[in-house]
Amino acid sequence: MVIRRPTRWSRRLPTLLIMSLPRRSFLTLAAGTAAVGSALPITAAAAPPPRLDDPFTLGVASGDPLPDAVVIWTRLAPKPLEAGGMPARTYRVEWQVATDENFRRVVRSGIAPATPDQGHSVHVDVRGLEPGHTYWYRFRQGDHLSPAGRTRTAPAAKSDPARLRWAVTSCQNWEAGYYNAHRHLAAEDLDFVAFLGDYIYEGRPNPNALRTHEGTDEPYSLTDYRNRHAQYRTDLDLQAAHAAHPFICTPDDHEIDNNWADDIPQDPDQQTPEAFRARRIAALQAYWEHMPFRRSSRPDGPDMQIYRAFRFGRLLDVPVLDTRQYRSDQVRTLAEAEAPGRTITGEQQETWLLDRLTSSPARWNVLANQVMWAQNDRTAGPAESFDFDNFDGYRWQRRRLLNEFRQVRNPVIMTGDRHCTWACDLKTDFDHEGAEVVGAEFTGTSITSGGDSDPVAFHRTYDPIMADSPHWRYIDNQRGYLIMEADRKQLTTKLRLVDTVTRPESQVRTAATFVVLDGVPGITDVSA
Repeated sequence: MVIRRPTRWSRRLPTLLIMSLPRRSFLTLAAGTAAVGSALPITAAAAPPPRLDDPFTLGVASGDPLPDAVVIWTRLAPKPLEAGGMPARTYRVEWQVATDENFRRVVRSGIAPATPDQGHSVHVDVRGLEPGHTYWYRFRQGDHLSPAGRTRTAPAAKSDPARLRWAVTSCQNWEAGYYNAHRHLAAEDLDFVAFLGDYIYEGRPNPNALRTHEGTDEPYSLTDYRNRHAQYRTDLDLQAAHAAHPFICTPDDHEIDNNWADDIPQDPDQQTPEAFRARRIAALQAYWEHMPFRRSSRPDGPDMQIYRAFRFGRLLDVPVLDTRQYRSDQVRTLAEAEAPGRTITGEQQETWLLDRLTSSPARWNVLANQVMWAQNDRTAGPAESFDFDNFDGYRWQRRRLLNEFRQVRNPVIMTGDRHCTWACDLKTDFDHEGAEVVGAEFTGTSITSGGDSDPVAFHRTYDPIMADSPHWRYIDNQRGYLIMEADRKQLTTKLRLVDTVTRPESQVRTAATFVVLDGVPGITDVSA
């Protein structure tokens, strides 16, 4: 990391989409700089690279908050749908972190390189921050100043916060509609946002869609995936949400290929192992380039360190799962789904997870997870049918993990993928009516995926199944997000729904509220 001496920045500051910041000059304060994130030293020996048009078309973001650190992110992309439109040169990007929105009190600053091999993305791991504090950050490249972002560090590890509040989101298919949910989420008072997969969709462009994907086919190459991510990132409502809150992200399948499992694509008869390996390498690299991850998550060929955990004092612990890279392939029958040895996490991640959960000092242990744990029959009556891509396809492991939840204080799972809301009690064995309830799962609905829904048709199909599924406590299929709030007595989850995703304006409302009490496994109360 190269450290700049105090310098004057541009007089004009772009307006953040959700908060008005003053357009004024400022001086970089002589504060100590502490950051990790420079891939290469920047030297003055080479001729300066060409000047750029506005390189901050994708906005800014922050993520993975720790008590003393947070990652801040941007990517230089003056022509976002043309692989960024950047010359094949390294660019210097200045950054600042301040304790006020006017940037009068800058506490950390420095320079990071934006290099061609990383898509000219910038990931700065800003260290030396105060626990539980709000900060503002921004970047500059040449004469161009980025929008400002707001972020927040986690509370001190041994502190006991009175309250924490966060959002749960997933599944934002560009073609399915507008990101009205993100616009409202940006205005929420939150400590962080958990994004649980399907940040992009890999489908080929549909000319009849509300908004059409870029390109002419599914993405396969690094350039293809960079363009797809960049298209999503140009959405102003998504930019506003990222600029307002730190995100904790994990991918699901559509960041690469529908229902992929380890080294097996959705259609192995059409994608050779070599071709899918190359595709996975490209997709994970582009995903890393567009997410506010630490260097420890940077991909190494086809592998990326995604599972990790975040502690928010003694109130909340958030293990983040990876249910794609290590899983056994999906099966076709219920008998196969029961087979011992089948895993959705891999042995090493399972050991890490159980060690983390059973030794956690936190009052609430809330897993960030991609696919449903609770049994989810799709057919009413005595017949049964299941989606074996979720934990219904890994039943032997699910029973073992849920039995271990008996040793965990207040285990709760937050889940994406389903494009619907499912609030469920978690039982040691869903096939036995008297099985013990050991936790709760809140599967959040999608931002856009599925488009505007038909609740009447949904309930006509699923209400009869719900009558035979006593662990289902609430179901719905409209678009929006969850707000979860933990204190020392209970964890409250609110379902926030938008009216539509087919028009770029919508109101938001609270459609249901769920309560989990400290020390009482499962969902205590449902209000709708």
